[in-house]
Amino acid sequence: MPTAMRAAVSVVMLVGFYLLGLAQVALVGWLVVEIWLHAHGAGAAKLSYLLIAAVGAVMAGLWRAIRAKPSHPHGLVVTPAQTPELWQQVHALAAEVGTRAPDEIRLVPEVNAAVDEETKLLGLIGGTRRLYIGMPLLQTFSVDQLRSVLAHELGHYSGSHTRLSAVAYRGRMAMHETLDGVSNWNVFGWAFKAYGWLYRLVSSAVARRQELEADLASVRVAGVDAATSALREIPVVGTAWDFYFERYISSGWEIGYAPDDVFGGFAELYRARTDELARMREEEPSDETSRWDSHPAIAERIEAMRAAPRTSHTVDGRPAIVLLPAAESAGLALQQEVVNFGNRTVLPWDDFTAASMAMIMQNRADRVFRSAARHAGVPEAGLAEVLGLVEAGKLGELAAEFFPQSTRKEAATEFADLMEILFGLAAVRSGTVRWQHSWSGPARLVDMTGEVADLSEIAKLAVVPETLGEARARLAERGIAVEAARVVQSKATGQGAEVLGAMPNVKLDGGEHADLIVLSKGFVFTPAPKSTDDGEKRVMALLAHNPPAELTARYRYVAFEDVATVRIDREVPVNATLLLHDGRTVTFQERWTSDKVGKSDDLIREILGNLREKGDG
Repeated sequence: MPTAMRAAVSVVMLVGFYLLGLAQVALVGWLVVEIWLHAHGAGAAKLSYLLIAAVGAVMAGLWRAIRAKPSHPHGLVVTPAQTPELWQQVHALAAEVGTRAPDEIRLVPEVNAAVDEETKLLGLIGGTRRLYIGMPLLQTFSVDQLRSVLAHELGHYSGSHTRLSAVAYRGRMAMHETLDGVSNWNVFGWAFKAYGWLYRLVSSAVARRQELEADLASVRVAGVDAATSALREIPVVGTAWDFYFERYISSGWEIGYAPDDVFGGFAELYRARTDELARMREEEPSDETSRWDSHPAIAERIEAMRAAPRTSHTVDGRPAIVLLPAAESAGLALQQEVVNFGNRTVLPWDDFTAASMAMIMQNRADRVFRSAARHAGVPEAGLAEVLGLVEAGKLGELAAEFFPQSTRKEAATEFADLMEILFGLAAVRSGTVRWQHSWSGPARLVDMTGEVADLSEIAKLAVVPETLGEARARLAERGIAVEAARVVQSKATGQGAEVLGAMPNVKLDGGEHADLIVLSKGFVFTPAPKSTDDGEKRVMALLAHNPPAELTARYRYVAFEDVATVRIDREVPVNATLLLHDGRTVTFQERWTSDKVGKSDDLIREILGNLREKGDG
């Protein structure tokens, strides 16, 4: 489909969406007039109100869409003076694909590259062009591969694809804002949903065609080998980027720490994990796609690239980072632009890992210490009280909380793994071991000579009363003070918890109305109106802006560890009472008219059953 035709289709469909809204307004106006011509009183007023409210929700969404404007990805602007070779490459590529070069280049923190253009008159008049280059691509690609990606993006300019970006954005916003404000019962929203389905179908097909056109520009300019290798490498870099954040940053970030060089750390990881990356590259590219995807499957794109005419190209296998002088400084400058550290403590990587792992160890130990305090009958506990329970022959009672499927004798033996964590914490606090950072593998607990600190054998001795004395002696020989490991968080929190589901509009303790949010560590009850309307939307908005730890600090929180047992009065709808260790009870009841988020009711019944089984054990 030619560019002009694509523009016509996008504009006509967007205009049609607004015309559909105006037609519905006219229809409602006519219906209201007819109602009052043939009826009067409360019935006519109520029916008129329902019609106006229904179409009003649609119009509110349309109005928000009309006022919406595309936002530009935040990043670091790099000038020709700062990155002369990068700009030279971009200008040369633009000339080769037959288009005007971008006016601005920004580095962004994504495994991606993109272009946009500020156009006027629905794309008929061009404007400021921006090219966005993901810092991870510069850190991991060769110059050839980066040229291929940039040629693809500049191909969107030469194909006039960006001329429609504002129209496409407004179309997507119109669909999203309008349909988001329409309830399932709203008959006026049904027509919009059908229209939105058609618009997405057409726009996705157009977008896929544009990607294939831009791929041909990439092959023509950079060569098929560079184009296909870059396309195969992007998922590898994306997976490594996700792994990096999940395994190296997120755990410390959640507990108040941040590394001082986010982008530099990723470059180190990529250099250190060559074997894993090589195995990933051996995997066949995905051939899965659907009619709703904006991009064809990678396998389909590679096949089309290989079918394109081949031309000779000079190979430039240099690391793409050579195009970015003073790369370390650029990474730190980008970090300053896009990363909000908040009130976190910023540390060098070695210290960040050591502090994060020590705090993670402390949090896991605190869970044990809180239960130990309850079993020992003391306000707060530490490793000394845990060993006291072993000495008194009561470890089985404590261990049963953590291994509910085992007998108390079996649970006491299995507790050795947790005891090793407690000993590790005591060793860290005593200054005899430390956490050692590694880019090629997980962090390791090492002694002062750099050897791995193995406390597993001592832990096995410590869970048996008869050998506890020997365990104490070995700890003392290593300079590990039992008293150094004490509870820090004496009350359970939602730190490190994940959101599993939600059940809006439950009845709490017989009268109060609340939304129930299910975390991996407990239940959160947030205030809710009496009406059951829009419960799912309300909960999703709350979760979008509040991490679990903040929810548990702000609202009523019942940690699973604080539940002694559960009484389930009714399975459907759920009606249950939580009996807590301190003697308090919490009762909640699902309402017949409550919204449901996925299969949260099944999830809650499963959790309640497990808590009851734990209490019965």
